[in-house]
Amino acid sequence: MTMARYVITGGAGFLGSHLCDRLLGEGHDVLCMDNLITGDLRNIEHLFGHERFQFLKHDVTGYIHVPGRVDSILHFASPASPVDYLNFPIQTLKVGSLGTHKALGLAKEKRALFLLASTSEVYGDPQVHPQHEDYWGNVNPVGPRGVYDEAKRFAEAMTMAYQRYHGVETRIVRIFNTYGPRMRLRDGRALPTFMAQALAGEDLTVFGDGSQTRSFCYVDDLIDGIHRLVHSAVRDPVNIGNPAEITIQDFAERILAITGSPSRIVYGPLPVDDPKVRQPDITRARERLGWQPEIALEEGLRRTLDYFTRNRPAKRD
Repeated sequence: MTMARYVITGGAGFLGSHLCDRLLGEGHDVLCMDNLITGDLRNIEHLFGHERFQFLKHDVTGYIHVPGRVDSILHFASPASPVDYLNFPIQTLKVGSLGTHKALGLAKEKRALFLLASTSEVYGDPQVHPQHEDYWGNVNPVGPRGVYDEAKRFAEAMTMAYQRYHGVETRIVRIFNTYGPRMRLRDGRALPTFMAQALAGEDLTVFGDGSQTRSFCYVDDLIDGIHRLVHSAVRDPVNIGNPAEITIQDFAERILAITGSPSRIVYGPLPVDDPKVRQPDITRARERLGWQPEIALEEGLRRTLDYFTRNRPAKRD
């Protein structure tokens, strides 16, 4: 394998930091770029001092200057949890638009491959189930979640424009619910919130009646899918996620069982535009990347619980 130089925007985040690990482990050079609004230096502090690793604190909505060769740019910069993008709505829109524009400009300048980390949220509250890549989605552009959904939809459109009109080699990964070590407790997503509540002996809060579904992919599987996409010739968007669907009610009960918590399940109002179903159709990933998830939910939950137990903060985030 030829050694390459990667720029990873949002590299101090949950997924970006795991990508840093994977690429450095293969002997590549990695420049990790993050403004640390939602990223965390603790995710990458074990890499400081590594001869092939660089960290640059930078907001990618401004001009991006990287001296020297760049072979691939993996654009992961963005708030990604409901708590984050509702707290930072303008920043979310700016990183999806201006940040994607600047990162694509760097790819054009360096003649580098560009991968956009998109999301299953481009499908909105879907009317097609499971969701396949040719489905255009059902998104409320003026609802509170629209700042994230539309930022990613715009980013996809800009990525395809740079591919078609500037000849930039691009990839788009649509990431479905992913979990594992380095998620932040209480970041607003179901798994870390439930685990935080269970470990603290608090009631688990299920929104709605718990019948809405999600599909959870362990982070190692997701990173492998992204890695395969980067090294493929697939220019169309690709869903990467675990198609094993589970209701939020059942998921909360799994968390209680694996933690051994005496907590109860309580119910709250369903958030505005919360998707009722979420399940990836991964036919394209199977057929064109030879990829499918390998880590079962129970095993992934055990690994994640071990991480949260060892890294539990003394007080809430």
